[in-house]
Amino acid sequence: MKITYLAHSCFAVEENGYKVVFDPYEPGSVPGCKDVDLTANLVIASHGHSDHNAVNRVKVVDGEECPFAISTIESYHDESKGSKRGRNNITILRGQVSLAHMGDIGCELTDEQYKELAGVDVLLIPVGGFFTIDAKTAKAMADRIGARVVIPMHYRGKGFGYPVIGPVTKFTKLCDDVKYYGDEIEVTSETEKQTAVLECRLHK
Repeated sequence: MKITYLAHSCFAVEENGYKVVFDPYEPGSVPGCKDVDLTANLVIASHGHSDHNAVNRVKVVDGEECPFAISTIESYHDESKGSKRGRNNITILRGQVSLAHMGDIGCELTDEQYKELAGVDVLLIPVGGFFTIDAKTAKAMADRIGARVVIPMHYRGKGFGYPVIGPVTKFTKLCDDVKYYGDEIEVTSETEKQTAVLECRLHK
């Protein structure tokens, strides 16, 4: 499975020639990031906000048969059962490698939801706080889920991201297995346990 970090919470995930794009954003909605202009076989938005739901920015084309079993876990964008920012969907892809994109998770998970997520190989999780869970909560959640590869997202970087959310360093300083990459990582059944920090491809 090849995972490319485009920007914010937007990723491309590829397996066997099939590409899934998560959470494309509207032009100008994420400070410091270039517009999304992508082609994929499937596009998934975790919720309806403009910085996650620009499905029209992705050209969907036919291709190889989808190699993933796809499931969704309903959750909330805030700690008040959605009364502040609405609902949020967590998406799990299960193929040769399994992956969970947590969207803009803003609440604690239930025991049943943890069971559904337990043992996924890759976890894409927001760490910036303010609109989502913060770094400390993300670390505790990631530890309980137990993914081999944890990839932080939805944080403020140098020259990009919302000023009110925290930098990725607030999360990485809590981890003792951090590795840094370019904008993509290849994950196999042999990939060792780690926190993988990817560069933002669409940074201006």
